[in-house]
Amino acid sequence: MRLPVPLRGPASLPFRAFGIRPSRMNPNTCTLCELMFTRVMKARKITVDVSVLFADLRDYTTLSQSLSADSLQSLLDDFYDECATAIWEFDGLLNKTVGDAVMAIFNFPIPHQDHAERAVLAAREIQRRCQSRREHRAAQSGLDGGELGVGIGIDSGQASFGEFGRSHRDLTAIGTVVNTAARAQAAAEAGRILVTRAVCERAQSQTAGSQGRKYRLKGFEKPIELYAI
Repeated sequence: MRLPVPLRGPASLPFRAFGIRPSRMNPNTCTLCELMFTRVMKARKITVDVSVLFADLRDYTTLSQSLSADSLQSLLDDFYDECATAIWEFDGLLNKTVGDAVMAIFNFPIPHQDHAERAVLAAREIQRRCQSRREHRAAQSGLDGGELGVGIGIDSGQASFGEFGRSHRDLTAIGTVVNTAARAQAAAEAGRILVTRAVCERAQSQTAGSQGRKYRLKGFEKPIELYAI
């Protein structure tokens, strides 16, 4: 999906004149790549090996009752921006922003054999960025610093990617790996990253020494082993 198109600097100006710019899904690719990718995925669904990351802004409902609309919008903008920057740094695809959560996919459409490791690194960068932003906002506003607390879940495995739905069509990934990552995120406390055994085995350089424990996740009959990193 990569094309030899200069995306930044003076060399990018001729391309920008024709509407070729950094992609909204991943600014490491261009809008021409995005168009090709979207058309291919609308035409067919494929099975891919991916790492899926979910990140959720904790206590958003509580904050919505105590902050002004402008402050709440600013908080959500900060969260999205920090997540996007971290995800794109490791070549992830920012697939969805839903309310106070984001979903990212690694290893598609840009392939990387170390995609599980990239997902973990992106998760750590999200936590680092949000912690820094939280401290800055607390220093400016005098609040207790509870804002921008983030829980993250990651799983790796096979997923179906394509355009799903009839009346409302959505370009996304579906499958057990997506559901497990979402439920792992729901189980993660603020500031915590929970990953599955599959992620631990694929990203050993980042997960060495992690201790697993069984979690009862919604929608799963048996407990799932998750590792805090």
